[in-house]
Amino acid sequence: MVDATTHAALIALIEPEAAALGFDLVRVRWFGGDDPTLQIMAERPATGQLSIDDCAALSRRISDLFDTLEADGRDPVPDAYRLEVSSPGIDRPLTRLKDFAAWVGFEARITMAEGAATTGGRKTLSGPIAAVDGDVIRLDDRKVGLVELLLPNIAQAKLLLTDKLIAATAPLSVEGADEVETSEEED
Repeated sequence: MVDATTHAALIALIEPEAAALGFDLVRVRWFGGDDPTLQIMAERPATGQLSIDDCAALSRRISDLFDTLEADGRDPVPDAYRLEVSSPGIDRPLTRLKDFAAWVGFEARITMAEGAATTGGRKTLSGPIAAVDGDVIRLDDRKVGLVELLLPNIAQAKLLLTDKLIAATAPLSVEGADEVETSEEED
């Protein structure tokens, strides 16, 4: 695992590599304890998705950069780790204000950071994102009603898998699919 300063330095290294390929960086995260993984999520701005080829291209680019830095004696992560590059997926993490704004009306689960004030003493909130106004995220929590949150006070947030989300995120392209099945719902 890395500290906050190293994490920020990694983001500063990775973000330009993603941008050079036309991708927006969604999240850089460490997990795994004794067998750590550096997880990088990125997306194409127009689609919110990455193809497998996109993930491979970004993975190669980051690996090449890190190998070059290591050869120069400036290894950004001196310990062994796995590199995982992926698209955010359907129940994507919400890490930027623009993520919350893009998904207004959709259900989210938000976990507040340690020490952040929460409504009713609750650390985890769930419900539809009601609005984003400047730096304020409004969530209509199922238990306490409308709450106003600031992004720095949020430890984690992600969309919840619902029928509405599934309908809204149908693939923009079925290129490469063997077969596409559709069904009509009965009333």
